[in-house]
Amino acid sequence: MAELAKKNKEMSALEWGLLIALSVLWGGSFFFNGVAVRELPTLTVVVCRVVLAALTLLLVLRAMGQRMPRAPEVWVAFVTMGVLNNVVPFTLIVWGQAQTGAGVASILNATTPLFTVLVAHVFTADEKLTGLRIAGVLLGLGGVAVMMGGAGVPGEGAPLVAYIACLAGAFSYACAGVFGRRFRALGVTPIATAAGQLIAASIVLIPLMALVDRPWHLPMPSAGAIAALVAVAVLSSALAYIIYFRILSTAGATNLLLVTLLLPVTAILLGVGILGEALLARHLLGMAIIGLGLAAIDGRPVHAIRRAFS
Repeated sequence: MAELAKKNKEMSALEWGLLIALSVLWGGSFFFNGVAVRELPTLTVVVCRVVLAALTLLLVLRAMGQRMPRAPEVWVAFVTMGVLNNVVPFTLIVWGQAQTGAGVASILNATTPLFTVLVAHVFTADEKLTGLRIAGVLLGLGGVAVMMGGAGVPGEGAPLVAYIACLAGAFSYACAGVFGRRFRALGVTPIATAAGQLIAASIVLIPLMALVDRPWHLPMPSAGAIAALVAVAVLSSALAYIIYFRILSTAGATNLLLVTLLLPVTAILLGVGILGEALLARHLLGMAIIGLGLAAIDGRPVHAIRRAFS
């Protein structure tokens, strides 16, 4: 039990490095989606993302000499994971982002860890709520609120339903993070898990896109929109999900979904570095508070301070 508790609270330096890399890849997805949705409807953007990402991972699997599993129970799990981790959140968040903007969408997505600790507490044996973990998540969300300022108040430029859509997407991500723990027990590699969920999501989404968007009637998108679709598929989906399932298999769902607290930081830094947006004082303060929240959830800094004064 002590080993389980330690695994539940702390991550290695490698896992933290992977988490930061994942935040950059997923933070970029808000930028790429923002470019694509200017010219294409929501479901078309989402389908292009999951189909291109699935094809990319299948090519990687072939190059590595791996095969996709064939057991029915594994594919049932792939379908469930694809719905929870791709179909529902991608659709809701991309649609919500079109109404609210990339920054607000990424900030609302940062509620995922709060949902995750609640879902994990109910459905897992080794990721139970602790006072330190709750305090860390609340600190992180407080940092997100500081960074957001007044930009996310319903009624200020976006309908309430758009904010609810983004929050519902975050809840779906939380459920997926907890559900995805089972793939390690099923003996499925991280890259096969990523490919399987994207294939399943593609099968679910393609008929919906054809029915709703009728893409054959859409004008040809620009080179910039096509480049954004390729980037969000290959970088923010295929590569990101390899890292995602690697962290999930060793660090647990709650630690993994700390990445959503880093996404607003990444989105703002990308905006400053690439788009020339201003870095405001509240952004710096929010980043500092988020850092404190991450330290509390990780546990090691707090334990080190306690040992120093004991």
